[in-house]
Amino acid sequence: MPPSDIDYMLRALELARQAEAADEVPIGAVLVRNDAIIATGANQPIGACDPTAHAEIEAMRAGARALGGYRLTDTTLYVTLEPCLMCAAALVHARVRRVVFGAFDPLAGGAGGLIDVFKLGGLNHRVDVFGGVLAEQCGALLRGFFERRRD
Repeated sequence: MPPSDIDYMLRALELARQAEAADEVPIGAVLVRNDAIIATGANQPIGACDPTAHAEIEAMRAGARALGGYRLTDTTLYVTLEPCLMCAAALVHARVRRVVFGAFDPLAGGAGGLIDVFKLGGLNHRVDVFGGVLAEQCGALLRGFFERRRD
């Protein structure tokens, strides 16, 4: 039996915990093609001194290298938090087929939280988006991180 959305999200949660251990906001991403993980990413804008080093971008960069091109057709990206506007736009440009995310982000989400980039008219590619997979676990990891930062 092939892995499920939950299996891939559990791997993304492991990556989010690695980001947290590096004192980054705990977000992890897994890029899958043909039921195989081809790339992963963990949030690292602080450590990389790169404002674009979000987990999704890191996974897409690694995936592009693995596939030998910037088009990530027939892939699914699993990420623990709803993609931001930047990441949502990058997912469209990379031609990712499907995005599955965990926690919703009503303040900065680009898949409906703040705005739904994926539903903007005139885009030359459509991405199927599904949110809420292991949302409680993903959200609890983020809430715990920020609560500890405030203390």
